[in-house]
Amino acid sequence: MTLDVITSPLLSGTPHGFFGRAGGASSGVFAGLNCGYGSSDQHDVVSINRARAAAALGVAHDRLAGVHQVHSGQAVTLDAPVSPAPQVDGMATATRGLALGILTADCQPVLFADRTAGVIGAAHAGWKGALAGVLEATVAEMEKLGAVRDRIAAVIGPTISQQNYEVGPELRDRFIAQDPDFARFFARGNGDRFQFDLPGFGCDRLRAAGLGQVAWTAHCTYENPARFYSYRRSVHRREADYGRLIAAICL
Repeated sequence: MTLDVITSPLLSGTPHGFFGRAGGASSGVFAGLNCGYGSSDQHDVVSINRARAAAALGVAHDRLAGVHQVHSGQAVTLDAPVSPAPQVDGMATATRGLALGILTADCQPVLFADRTAGVIGAAHAGWKGALAGVLEATVAEMEKLGAVRDRIAAVIGPTISQQNYEVGPELRDRFIAQDPDFARFFARGNGDRFQFDLPGFGCDRLRAAGLGQVAWTAHCTYENPARFYSYRRSVHRREADYGRLIAAICL
């Protein structure tokens, strides 16, 4: 089966893709292109899926670099895959032939590129990482390699949309404690609940960081089970586990 690869015109000329679940070797609740070793899926099958994603970008499986994502606000520069992977949530590189891969299942996968400088980046930005500054940290790592903020294009891939992201008042309070203006990303829901606009917040943080071009692909992971994995949907369905989507970019 053909892989489902979402691309953005903002990153045109830089091999990249936000991969859906189609075209993978996994089965059961993982059916499709599950690229997460952290899932309970078979390790060898996940390797096959990751190799397929890497091949779609024109790189070998062993040139697909990642990090041990921990919902932090930290990022690193990589020039090769590292084992064990650093426990951070953003990365940057200027190394040709190296792909940077991020895993998500509702959180934001964000891909960055400054084509003039030959620098790329990738970040995993759930609400914790986004609030902690992982997007800004990734941009800072790119700058160390010669990128210029107003030349950087950043694209947020499939993530959970505001209409499907119900949160409690305590989460809204955490955001407002950092900046009262962040209240605008929370719409009233049922009772004391709110609907949080994660991609809206991500786009705002990227623009505030001075990036030249910012976009969201406008795909919601939760509402399309045939196309995307979703952690929240798996919880609501009481499934034992869930797959992880991969987003990757390379020079």
